[in-house]
Amino acid sequence: MGFRSSTKPEVPVINFSIENLRPKSTKWVETCTHVRAALEEYGCFLAEYENDVEQEVELDDAIFNGLEKLFDLPLQTKMKNVSDKPYHGFLDHRAPFVLPLHESFGIENAASFEGVESFVKLMWPSGNHHFCQDLFAYTKMVSEMEKLVKRMVFESYGVGKYYDSHIASTTYLLRGMKYRIPEMGEQNIGAEAHTDKSFFTILHQNGVNGLEIKAKKDDRWIRLQFNPNSFLVMAGDACLAWSNGRIHSATHRVIIEGSKERYSTALFSYHKGVIEIPDELVDEQFPLKFNPFNHYGLLGYFSKEECEKTPSTAGAYCGV
Repeated sequence: MGFRSSTKPEVPVINFSIENLRPKSTKWVETCTHVRAALEEYGCFLAEYENDVEQEVELDDAIFNGLEKLFDLPLQTKMKNVSDKPYHGFLDHRAPFVLPLHESFGIENAASFEGVESFVKLMWPSGNHHFCQDLFAYTKMVSEMEKLVKRMVFESYGVGKYYDSHIASTTYLLRGMKYRIPEMGEQNIGAEAHTDKSFFTILHQNGVNGLEIKAKKDDRWIRLQFNPNSFLVMAGDACLAWSNGRIHSATHRVIIEGSKERYSTALFSYHKGVIEIPDELVDEQFPLKFNPFNHYGLLGYFSKEECEKTPSTAGAYCGV
């Protein structure tokens, strides 16, 4: 029993080859325009990362093989992954709002070797050097992609002067996720419809589809088809508020079909302080819609049970 959705490739696909990523080049400007348009209209896009395909395939295999071993650890070990921040530690069906098919870990400060090493030592006290190295290489690569997308967005809006200070206050959370196969008669919803509270989220998967995006225009569910080198770049509620409502925060969910377990990673970017809405993004067409806000305050607000069904978390938390 469960849900089925459209599989038409309606989410923009943007080529992130080296040729398109040389700052100030014609291709760079074109790519910036495509990225901004995709985020405004869809809240997301599929980035086709085509720089060192062979190396990326090897890293993919290492990451997802490592994730399988991680989820095979005893529950008492997995539950050591705790955090004082909401949704930053180990989650399974015992946590509020988490459905039975879902299980996930959180790695804080994921773009630093110290953050990755701390997590790996927690899970494998005797060490797991190869997975630690692979995980750090992966998070470093994806966090660089996030910085690149952010730079494109800031420059496209003419607020590039704020980019460096924003990056200096950015931290990353990597979540490794597993969705098991539903049992007979069990709902096939892996994650209910929601928007992320991050600034940007970058998602990648092991070849098993299941992620769906709600179309902005007509509320249809679009089932995404990932290529092995595809990364979904998605704007979160913090980006929506920062852009003064210009960028769309995409509603998404996970529906599990087929006979293979789904493993995926999601890199979430968070701002460590107060996010200000640039004056340049306020005009007659877009009057000020949001007040300055604390990013982790936004996440904490969402974690309250009474706020879970709020139509717009950002609007309720920091809306004018």
